[in-house]
Amino acid sequence: MSPTPSTTDPNETKAPRTAGHVTFLGAGPGDPGLLTLRAVEALAAADVLVADHDVLDVVRAHARAGAAVPQEAAEATAEGSTPPSASHLVMRAARSGKRVVHAIAGDPGLDGGAVQEMQECAGEGIAFEVVPGVAAAVGVPAYAGVPLRDADGGTVRFVDARTASAACWGEVGASDGTAVVSTTLEDVAAAARELVSAGRKPDTPMTVTVAGTTTRQRTWNATLSTVAQVLKAAKALPSPDAGQPVIAVVGEQSAPARRESLSWFESKPLFGWQVLVPRTKEQAASLSEQLRSYGAVPHEVPTIAVEPPRTPQQMERAVKGLVTGRYEWIAFTSVNAVKAVREKFEEYGLDARAFAGIKVAAVGEQTAAALVEFGVKPDLTPSGEQSSHGLLEDWPPYDPVFDPIDRVFLPRADIATEALVAGLKELGWEVDDVTAYRTVRASPPPAPTREAIKGGGFDAVLFTSSSTVRNLVGIAGKPHNVTVIACIGPATAKTAEEHGLRVDVMAPEPSVAKLAEALAAFGGERRDAAVEAGEAVLRPSERRPRRKSRSV
Repeated sequence: MSPTPSTTDPNETKAPRTAGHVTFLGAGPGDPGLLTLRAVEALAAADVLVADHDVLDVVRAHARAGAAVPQEAAEATAEGSTPPSASHLVMRAARSGKRVVHAIAGDPGLDGGAVQEMQECAGEGIAFEVVPGVAAAVGVPAYAGVPLRDADGGTVRFVDARTASAACWGEVGASDGTAVVSTTLEDVAAAARELVSAGRKPDTPMTVTVAGTTTRQRTWNATLSTVAQVLKAAKALPSPDAGQPVIAVVGEQSAPARRESLSWFESKPLFGWQVLVPRTKEQAASLSEQLRSYGAVPHEVPTIAVEPPRTPQQMERAVKGLVTGRYEWIAFTSVNAVKAVREKFEEYGLDARAFAGIKVAAVGEQTAAALVEFGVKPDLTPSGEQSSHGLLEDWPPYDPVFDPIDRVFLPRADIATEALVAGLKELGWEVDDVTAYRTVRASPPPAPTREAIKGGGFDAVLFTSSSTVRNLVGIAGKPHNVTVIACIGPATAKTAEEHGLRVDVMAPEPSVAKLAEALAAFGGERRDAAVEAGEAVLRPSERRPRRKSRSV
């Protein structure tokens, strides 16, 4: 029997079947630092990002540029109707061949909805993976200073009060081990009553933590019988946070004496402080990270804007002089100066190779980092103070034997001081002092920010120069008198006082890192004094007088 002839053209190739992929990603309980390395990798490769509302901001920072966030578009176009569910958005994108990340608060394996989506993917042949995250029931107690076990071990039982049955309560109540209860502020007292009814002693220690692992975290010590009164006395109830998830730990592990020595997170010197940093996000990157390490919440508000010089010819001649060998040195005194030269290079089709044979100086670490990003390693940075004065301390004098050229190119701002120019000339160098950019006052920040500045919503403000003082007051108004004012040096402090501000903190040397350290030391001293006096630890903004309500 002869074979049946094929009706398919052997030269015709079938289009491959488009197959999507879903990553169910645990985003942890709130602290962005708890994302795993695998989670960051998955986010960087995603075409589509769907996230629980509470963790969208946590994961968005690591998402690939251009990744779609369909839930935001769906909410924006819903116009009163119910937007599609996260599950619908995930499956629709996966069916169309996209790489989807569904970010879940806590751990995906503890989320029933995520598990259902996994089953749906498996049923349709869509590839998926699970990236575990730190579960709130484990992460929050760790941040609250409540270990779930001691050296002797012991049992740990986890209860979700929203779904727990009577039998579950009875089993946990009959145990003398640690109980970790997921509930809400308004229902935590009811959970305590369930445990007492099931056999737990009323005087069993208990901690209640809201907004765990974030800088809004608050923890209260109580017992099963007193938790309702403790929350009421702390004015936690009633409050807008009443329905917010909390983690309650019941057992000897949560005894106040034990927690006092282990509460590492809430005892940070600037914990929860809202700190205003009058700099752009790019300029403030390392400073903001340092403030976060002290427990603060930095808010970058630019007070200056950078614009090209009014007459660019001088800058153009200087950049051409770099290429033709006019200079022995080029000195950068700011990140903006690096940016200005880099943009001019790109305009002429040049790159970092144009610096070959030229010595490069940077005034400090941030400026040096900007140069390294450009592909240039500085030959000179201050060994001591990161300032023009520190740079001059290390700058070599001109030596006609070793220096074939005696000229320095100094690109800088239009309002820069003359100290560096004068110092270089004293060392025997000729200086081409060139205006590379102009600094102008920035536009006013949004109204809520201005209101927070004037109304005492910020706990501290860091002034890194006299111009930041003048410009912030000019565009946003004078900070409230409860706000802690921290200045980088005497000249900045004098300007602040001239504007009617009380200077509370001054850096021991003109460095933004030392300024942040000084503010942290100030905050730590305030905290220690409050604890020693047996008083509540309040942020400066919490001490502002409340407005009296008008009588009708």
